[in-house]
Amino acid sequence: MSDDRLIVALDVPNALQGLKLAEQIGDAVSFYKIGLGMLTGGGLALANELKQEHGKKIFLDMKLFDIGATVENAVRGLAQYDLDFLTVHGDPYVVKAAKEGAAGKDLKILAVTILTSLDRQDLDGALIKDGEIKDLVQERAGRAFESGADGVIASPQEAALIRALPEAKGRLIVTPGVRPTGAALGDQKRVATPSSAISDGADHIVVGRPVWTADSPKAAAEAIQAELANI
Repeated sequence: MSDDRLIVALDVPNALQGLKLAEQIGDAVSFYKIGLGMLTGGGLALANELKQEHGKKIFLDMKLFDIGATVENAVRGLAQYDLDFLTVHGDPYVVKAAKEGAAGKDLKILAVTILTSLDRQDLDGALIKDGEIKDLVQERAGRAFESGADGVIASPQEAALIRALPEAKGRLIVTPGVRPTGAALGDQKRVATPSSAISDGADHIVVGRPVWTADSPKAAAEAIQAELANI
């Protein structure tokens, strides 16, 4: 049985390629992320197939953001697919609406704090208030937990800060921006290795390109699993 702390991001163009990749990886991975980029390429159909026919756990990374009623209705519709994780932006009213939409289901609502591809210059351009990113992430995480979030998305570099919050007890921390030692950073700016992310308080790590661009995606996933097994 594979360790579900590893979530592999199926960041490929369409469901056919996603299914092929999952079949290549086989039993080395039990948890997959399907993001917004695949939504128009059959992402929901793939999520349902991997869940219902292959017994995989599914993290639907939609990062929903809209008025409360729209978020609630969207989450209610997505919750019918019996998936495991769904992301929304971490604004308190968005989190509360998402929890209303997921009521009665096992779907976990994860709040996005600050995207791992952003740095302070990016936040300045978006008119986000002054402050160090780590402090803003911790503050947003606390407010999301207070609003009912089952967990948060945050970079590995903020995992320990979030885990230290009293509100974080019993909540999930999921970290993208994880790169095995020697892997290219891509567009991620706040990164860590799998073992350090878990040691710093993450419950799950999300790895994409280092797995699906490898000559053997299954071997790449197994190498990460071996690293996690030693933690």
